[in-house]
Formats: sequence, C-alpha cells, structure tokens
Amino acid sequence: MSRLGSVQQKVPCLFETQVKEEPSAKRERQPFKVLATETITQKALDADIYNAIATEKVDGTCCYVTTYKGQPYLWARLDRKPNKQAEKKFKRFLYSTDNTKGWVPVEKNSKQYCWHTSVVDYEFDLGLILKHHPEESGLLEISPVPLSDLSEQTLELIGTNVNANPYGLGSKKHPVHLLVPHGAFQIKTAPALNHNDLLSWFSGCSEGKIEGIVWHCSNGYLIKLHRHHLGLTWPIVDPHLTSRPVVVTFSGAKHDYNFESKTLFSYFSKVDGQRFSSLRDIVWDL
Repeated sequence: MSRLGSVQQKVPCLFETQVKEEPSAKRERQPFKVLATETITQKALDADIYNAIATEKVDGTCCYVTTYKGQPYLWARLDRKPNKQAEKKFKRFLYSTDNTKGWVPVEKNSKQYCWHTSVVDYEFDLGLILKHHPEESGLLEISPVPLSDLSEQTLELIGTNVNANPYGLGSKKHPVHLLVPHGAFQIKTAPALNHNDLLSWFSGCSEGKIEGIVWHCSNGYLIKLHRHHLGLTWPIVDPHLTSRPVVVTFSGAKHDYNFESKTLFSYFSKVDGQRFSSLRDIVWDL
C-alpha cells in the first residue's frame, strides 16, 4: 500500500461487542459499557485482518486537509454536543450546499479552533507534524511538512486542552499542538488477534500503553480496538507516545521562512537539531 487508510467515517471494532449495564469509564454519566466479546467481526475477516498493518490509535481531534479557497487547508471534524441548539444547526448544515464531507474549515481568526495557528502556517503552506524519525528507530521527530503533501489525508491533532490532554503536553502559558498522520506509528510487536493476548499486551508491556490499535487493511478498510473495549482505563499515567525521545528537524526552514514570533513554528525553528528526552521535557523560551 502506498498510503495507509484515511479516517473518513466511524471505524468499526475488531470484535463483536456487547453492552454491559455498568457506569462507563470512558464517558461521564454514561450508565453502560460497550465491551468486546471474543468473536472477531465478519467485516474484519472479510478485510483480511490477519494480514493488516497494526498502528497506534492516537487520542486527539480528527482533522482533514483538502483544498479550500484555492489552497490546501486544515479542516476540523464537525462535532457538536447533543442539545436542541446543536440539533438545529446540524439540520441547517445537512441542507446546506457545503456539507459533502462533514468537516468545517479552520479559519485564520477562528476562536473556536484557536489551536490552528500553532499547527498550521498558511502563509508558508506548512503543517507541524509529529512522526517517527525516518532513520533512527525509537526516535520521534517534530518537523514542518507542506500542507500540499498532506492533501486528502486525515490526521489527529494532539496537545494542550485536546481531549483532556492525555499526553501531558505544554501548559496554558505555552500550549503545544501537533498533527499526527493516521497510521504514523506502526506497532512493531503486534499481539495475536485474540481477546486474551490483546488484553495481556495492553496491560503488560510498554508498547501497549496506548489508547488503542487501528489495523489498516489492504482493501483500505480500517478496524480498531480501544482499551475501553477490553475493560481497561484511558488515559493512563505514562503513555507510550510520551516515553520516547524526540528531535526537532526544521532543516533549512529557519533560513527560508520568516515565522511570526511567539509561535511554535518560530520556537522550533530556533531549536533545530535539538533532542529532548520526551515530548513532556521540551523546554519553552518563547
């Protein structure tokens, strides 16, 4: 596969699920749990799940890059809390002419999506990406990538005040936001596809300290398994993503671009080539 699958709709679970009448550990005030049985779904079997690529499920806000106003643009998934006002807005959206993808463009001065100025610089067509270092195993890399290279892809936005910040990044004074392409973190020692082995892997090894697994199948289908499906909690104290060292690689960007001051782009361009023991250990001097 030249590119792993892109998240465009709800991803089904690996196993058949059952509802148990107990308070959910995932959502407040939800009086039930959705737990995995030991039966793999027919959809997963039809997608050749046993030969799929297993990747880390990253806990963030789903984003999408596509053309808007004549240039590559970051869009945010259209999520709304279930209330009457949101229902009215959603109905208007459904009947509008611009509802083909279920996403909303992140405007330059948007208050609702104020994080976008940290992860996207439209003037220079750049997105701030977190991924594996291409040459050194176990090392993460923060680097700018042209939005045009990410066109028609979905990504997860992680960082301060995103989904309760499960990775412990930044602070209110110096917020950190990064984009992670879906499927960026392939699992090296993926567990066998049975309930017991998956449960042991999630609860008993460092690589299993993640929110879940997403399998990218050869036919483009995506199949997932969340820790909550196995009765395990999330977030956890030391997730695998924040246990690895990270290097900032801006290459010639600090020489070719004039970034606005006091932005993540400006800061990272100044520490080009520096290594940190983990994402949490990045020292800010904005």
